Amino acid sequence: MTVKIATSLKAVPAEAWDACANPAVISTNGAGLAVGDRHNPFVSHAFLSALEESGCVSRRTGWGPAHVLAEDAGGRLVAAAPCYLKSHSLGEYVFDHGWADAYERAGGRYYPKLQVSVPFTPVTGPRLLAADGDHAARAALVSGVRALRAQTNASSIHLTYLPEPDCQDLAGDGFLARSGQQFHWFNDGYASFDDFLAALASRKRKAIRRERREALRHGVTIERLTGRDITEAHWDAFFAFYMDTGSRKWGRPYLNRAVFSLLGERMAERMLLVVAKRAGRPIAGALNFIGGDALYGRNWGCLEDHPFLHFELCYYQAIDFAIERGLARVEAGAQGEHKLARGYRPVTTWSAHDLADPGLKRAVADYVARERCAITEANEELESATPFRRG
Repeated sequence: MTVKIATSLKAVPAEAWDACANPAVISTNGAGLAVGDRHNPFVSHAFLSALEESGCVSRRTGWGPAHVLAEDAGGRLVAAAPCYLKSHSLGEYVFDHGWADAYERAGGRYYPKLQVSVPFTPVTGPRLLAADGDHAARAALVSGVRALRAQTNASSIHLTYLPEPDCQDLAGDGFLARSGQQFHWFNDGYASFDDFLAALASRKRKAIRRERREALRHGVTIERLTGRDITEAHWDAFFAFYMDTGSRKWGRPYLNRAVFSLLGERMAERMLLVVAKRAGRPIAGALNFIGGDALYGRNWGCLEDHPFLHFELCYYQAIDFAIERGLARVEAGAQGEHKLARGYRPVTTWSAHDLADPGLKRAVADYVARERCAITEANEELESATPFRRG
């Protein structure tokens, strides 16, 4: 195989990239029966190229594209990894600022580093993209990323939000496995939202019904939009919501107005925009992406504050939609123990890290081992506090 580096996805045909990222073949179980579409919209060429073409991802923003490609003897792309040369640790949601600070205080240089991930997107999915699970092609990608680290004098390699089996495979190749925590909602074959509520303890069921009523008390109406129903006017409104949320937090928003138009042009059928209106005026919105078996909540914002409106748009509407579409789960983004009371369960997320300096690697290995124990204990405790009826 030949390993190459692409500094822009424009250099990679969309069909070739997507054949590695989201193979058309539906996965099967041991009996050869189809078990569902695993399409992940965030590793698609359409999503990643929109981030680049809009300028959200570039060397100027600290995300220098350096995608690793593996080609066979005939020049056919057989594997790829979305990789970025980073000059900071923002927009990753797997926090290593403490590692960087400790290393630089000890006289090292932590940046640049290599990030194999989807920018600004804390969603688990494949990172070593190889059609048909080609182990040789995946091994070529790992070798290629390590060679790129040496060539660029990067301190480390970070593959974030990996499926656990992929993370364990990398651990066998010398990477450090790190765990994290999110909250996901799982569809236990519910026929309706009320069917889901029936699975909850009475007090929790009443609380959710009250929250949904309160969210709409002041004449608020909800509209769900997908595909061609999402217009540029909707993106104008949503961008105002997004910027309002960004202005309330430290730093600056990662996305610009242009990226929403590009995403709307290229993958609107994979997007769900939930808009709240009052007196005919959009006042809040939540953006989701539709995967093969999951709904992914991504961004939210509002121009008017109403009690429980955030929960209605981001959590309850997502559950409603997932039940209607028969999706297996809702992933509502990073962090948030408040999701527990809304029927979301704690799950463990995974990332893999390879640090060039042996001393730094030993220190980080000790840290992630202790962190992993703490997260396991926390998830077990939180699982016992879910709102579902016992027995």
